[in-house]
Amino acid sequence: MKLNKLYFLFILLSNSLIVGQPRTAGEGFIGPTETRYWDAAKAYNGYTLFAAKGKSYLIDMEGYVINQWNIGTNPRFLDNGNLLDATKSDPSGFGGFREVDWNGNTVWEYTEKRGNYFPHHDWTRIFNKKLNAATTLYIANKTVTKDQCIAAGANPASASYTDVQVDAIVEVDMSGNIVWEWWFFDHIIQDFDSSKPNYVGSGKSIAGYPNKININMPGNPLKSDWLHCNSIDYNETLGHIVVNSVQGELYIIDHDNTFIAGNPTGSIALAATSAGDFLYRFGDPYRYGQGTAATINSTGNKQIGGSHDVHWVKAGLLGAGNIQIFNNGEYLGERVSQSYIFEINPYYNSQKVNTGAYVNPPDAGYYTWIYPNKDAMKANKSISNQVVWIYSSKNDQNFYSTIGGSEQRLPNGNTLICSDTQGHLFEVTYGDSTSSPQVVWEYINPVTEDGIKKLIIDQYPMYNSVFRAYRYTSSHPALAGKTLSKQGTITGSTPAYYKPGDLLAANETGNSGIPSSYMLCQNYPNPFNPTTKIKFGLPAGSNVSLTVYDAVGREVAVLVNSNLSAGYHEYTFSANNLASGIYFYLLRTGNSSVGKKMLLLK
Repeated sequence: MKLNKLYFLFILLSNSLIVGQPRTAGEGFIGPTETRYWDAAKAYNGYTLFAAKGKSYLIDMEGYVINQWNIGTNPRFLDNGNLLDATKSDPSGFGGFREVDWNGNTVWEYTEKRGNYFPHHDWTRIFNKKLNAATTLYIANKTVTKDQCIAAGANPASASYTDVQVDAIVEVDMSGNIVWEWWFFDHIIQDFDSSKPNYVGSGKSIAGYPNKININMPGNPLKSDWLHCNSIDYNETLGHIVVNSVQGELYIIDHDNTFIAGNPTGSIALAATSAGDFLYRFGDPYRYGQGTAATINSTGNKQIGGSHDVHWVKAGLLGAGNIQIFNNGEYLGERVSQSYIFEINPYYNSQKVNTGAYVNPPDAGYYTWIYPNKDAMKANKSISNQVVWIYSSKNDQNFYSTIGGSEQRLPNGNTLICSDTQGHLFEVTYGDSTSSPQVVWEYINPVTEDGIKKLIIDQYPMYNSVFRAYRYTSSHPALAGKTLSKQGTITGSTPAYYKPGDLLAANETGNSGIPSSYMLCQNYPNPFNPTTKIKFGLPAGSNVSLTVYDAVGREVAVLVNSNLSAGYHEYTFSANNLASGIYFYLLRTGNSSVGKKMLLLK
């Protein structure tokens, strides 16, 4: 029998059709893009903003596009309702920033005109209380001459110092004026040349200066993009800035107390003094002589590596005031690398008591994280007592981004995570003493180097990369009052994703009792070769047919066509004589029917 084409089209467009197994980015060669899983009861319902290949997309939970902009690097909505992004679609370097409205019209733009400053990676719009006005903070590499390096106590034998850049944080007002600047190079210390003013002093060492950075850092002499800072945040309550270096450290500095309203020259000079030294640093105490180094098969006291997206958890959210960071897991000395989300309370002491003031992490001490599974090939490691929450996947390769990435604490306590190198967006619950965090939403970016894809196959990292992602609700100023109508998905496909019931049913090996409603489970395994099992449940006895069709609606198998009793039933479908591709199975009971997709891969 051939399925009626109109009816078959209806089944194709039905939201109940599912293709592929919901999986994360690792250990799988082929899988569908866009929304793969959504637990509507546990996820934080809203709209997700991300950029890919020069465009920014705002999607709903099912993956429908709500709006898009022809700009796309690291976009985020502002409290004034506009979208702010870089002017070039490459986080590693761009000329400046552009602020656009809902329709993409430019309302503000800034271009760095100084030839020795190179903006990159991150920025944040803040409200400067001393100016009573909005300003923009951004990271920029600033060139340093060889003479400056040697004069500052750099060891001449360590490097050529011919192309040195050291990160600065620049603040610009809405008129494009530089009103404040802070530079790492103004806060260096060294133990090489006692004739220089920044020498540690007789009988002292680098360990006595955690508030400054060692210009002769072990294994990392001054060079181009020396620290590679990639994220920045401002805490309006504290007046502090946190900035992260991919080398494996984050630093907190004082903005408000080094800012003089109406005096940019005085502000820059004050920020260069000891008033601008680090208030706190976290990540690798070996860099300042207060910890052991990461080596092969040992992380030592190093906590983060290759890290991105440092920020404070906002007021009113779970963990408010703590610091979150995407710990990529690079340069940690782990036998098998993976990525983590770390949440840090910088006020914790060795007793995990909140002191209300920054505590040097080595003083807070460490505990030993006993890895629970031997087959993951992970060694136990020292974790700072200031780390109050960690998220990682159980399968270490399911969540691993070599570069990039973001995390955002949501109002319901969940965390939205973006794994850059695989274009993998997902939301996890916080978990508690009795349960681990659970994935409650998952999305794979379909925008790739080769165009828009419905399926992703094995590719090199960054093929469908997403640097960061943010979740917003309709009450945000950028969305309030907007129609927020669905414009279709990026691929043009009707959303097809798993729900909690599908996952539970797909993994059941047997059920007793009677279901409360008709239930058709996703075949298992899926994709399959050459056999798979299809399970369904009947709340009452009825005449049932279970039929398999190919992609154009031709019948290829009838698995059952008879009266069946109430309860759960399972049938095996064998595709020995069929070609690889998408197939559909349709369950008819009386006047109702439901269908799902399955994928045969030979």
